[in-house]
Amino acid sequence: MALSLAISPCPNDTFVFDALVHGRVPGAPPVEVTFADVDVTNTAAERGAFDLVKVSYAALPWLLDDYHLLPCGGALGRGCGPLVLTRTTGHHHAGAAGDPAAGAGPADRPDLSGATVAVPGDRTTAYLLFRLWSAGRPPARIEVVPFHEIMPGVAAGRYDAGLVIHEARFTYHRYGLTALVDLGEWWESDTGLPIPLGAILARRGAVDPVAAAGWIRESVRQAWADPAASRGYVLEHAQEMEPDVVDRHIGLYVNEFTADLGDAGFAAVQALLGRAADAGLVPQTSSSRATAWTS
Repeated sequence: MALSLAISPCPNDTFVFDALVHGRVPGAPPVEVTFADVDVTNTAAERGAFDLVKVSYAALPWLLDDYHLLPCGGALGRGCGPLVLTRTTGHHHAGAAGDPAAGAGPADRPDLSGATVAVPGDRTTAYLLFRLWSAGRPPARIEVVPFHEIMPGVAAGRYDAGLVIHEARFTYHRYGLTALVDLGEWWESDTGLPIPLGAILARRGAVDPVAAAGWIRESVRQAWADPAASRGYVLEHAQEMEPDVVDRHIGLYVNEFTADLGDAGFAAVQALLGRAADAGLVPQTSSSRATAWTS
């Protein structure tokens, strides 16, 4: 029986899963891939639509009854957080020109209370971090917008600000936009922990999580050992990205946490979901559910 796998078309996912998808992982079953943005997979996972699925860590509280969290294959890291972007002209900008206002305290935190902000999904980690950051002064309106429409929409003045992720951190200057805040820097300065972005889940009763973790780790190992092997697959799905942006994207999001969450990775997940639950933004998740992935 083929396993159903849902991942994004982003270079980090195609790089990580190339060997598994193409039958180069010994002992792994055949895999059928569905490509979808994470906002789509978050919703599909609630219906139990896939055996293995990439979701936002922010969506875990709704999913852990039906899925195991795998300790590998996902996206956590440092220096890779979501950005809040505004148009460069006529906007107050905390911090030096072109320099995100990292670690801005409440007193000098940019005020978006009257603003309309475009976000890529309401259960994304980016939006959860944004809600934690803007607590006390939330924007007037939030609009969920397909990711590729956010930067052009902010540039055109349709939105006062936009929340972006992934490769946008390499390309936002082209739209004449300024980073108001780097939510990853804010999170890291506040917690000292990496930022948990995307998780890989295995459906309970459909996939042995220990075996699945082994297949994914071997797929990651092969990707690092021979980056050229996955190149065609990565570029085929990388949409508009130039090869150098693809390389920077993989370099940023495929890191030691992709091979193993480790103590720091699990601590980051618990901190994010714990803070969010304390703020009433997500349901409480028992820490044993989030960390005891083999249970």
